[in-house]
Amino acid sequence: MNEIYFNADAGYLEGIVRGYRDGLVTGAQYLNLTQCETMDDLKLQLATTDYGTFLQNEPSPMSTSTLSARCTDSLVAEFQYLQQNAAEPISKFLDYITYGYMIDNVILLITGTLHERDTHDLLEKCHPLGFFDSMPALCVATTVQDLYNTVMVDSPLAGYFRECLSAEDLNELNIEIIRNTLYKAYLEDFHEYCLTLGEPTASIMAEVLSFEADRRTVNITINSFGTELSKDDRAKLYPRLGNMYPEAQTRLARVDDMDQVKAILEQYSEYKNMVVGVNLSATSGGAGGNELSLEDRFFIKEVQLNKDSFEQQFHYGVFYAWLRLKEQEIRNIVWIAECISQQQKDKINNYTPIY
Repeated sequence: MNEIYFNADAGYLEGIVRGYRDGLVTGAQYLNLTQCETMDDLKLQLATTDYGTFLQNEPSPMSTSTLSARCTDSLVAEFQYLQQNAAEPISKFLDYITYGYMIDNVILLITGTLHERDTHDLLEKCHPLGFFDSMPALCVATTVQDLYNTVMVDSPLAGYFRECLSAEDLNELNIEIIRNTLYKAYLEDFHEYCLTLGEPTASIMAEVLSFEADRRTVNITINSFGTELSKDDRAKLYPRLGNMYPEAQTRLARVDDMDQVKAILEQYSEYKNMVVGVNLSATSGGAGGNELSLEDRFFIKEVQLNKDSFEQQFHYGVFYAWLRLKEQEIRNIVWIAECISQQQKDKINNYTPIY
């Protein structure tokens, strides 16, 4: 990619997103947050961060759900500013980033329709970055068939639905299979698109998307244990990219327990250190505690990959990397807030540090 043309198209936005990165909560600020005794103390400490303006009008006492919502508002506002000032091809790249949120939103509406819930109420629970123009029309659908037809015609996800699913697939038993099938198609499509953008964007995004594909492969394997999902169907859900494709995926499709998963991961240099000393039975609670889960290790690895993206210039990967780091930061803040509100200060340092 020619650096001169890159700066003409995206130099301003790259400067903006690097400024966003510099606004992430620092290690010293995390230390101050973990020393708070009440939610009001936490709100006061966050007033000096980029979240301050979004929290200043919230009445006390502030709940953790409100804190999470206002932090997400900050993320959405910053990302939408990038979208509003973007031109091709960067605008299409940013659109691709939002497709993952769109999948989650559509799955939420499908689940609500299957359970005959008011989809207008569910619309409020959808992630703002996953909204698309025809999304309110999905709330008019009263049957799964109507919903499928609407998504097929009017959403950016139409291609993924058309290639992977039929209306008959949309039932409660298949809901997670549908989510993973759509995400598989999305990851593969996003990866193919990034390869057309030239270097260094292609190689940087290939690395982070390969990691995401590997993580989903491992999670699909683990979550299928004890379910009715056959090993053949499990293999069909694996994204066709990543360091584990195809050899490790073939082996993971046949495993039956966590120890076998660990044995396979240990054979890959990228993941060997991740499983050393990991507690396979631990649930996620962020890094820094005595009991690290495999999911915690994946979060740590993801943070490092996204931080590395900022070490190079003239590429679009910084937009993806900043968004993922911001999401991790929000998870960290909400974790600290939950520990404060539930008086579990002994676990308050179990978050994933960024800077």
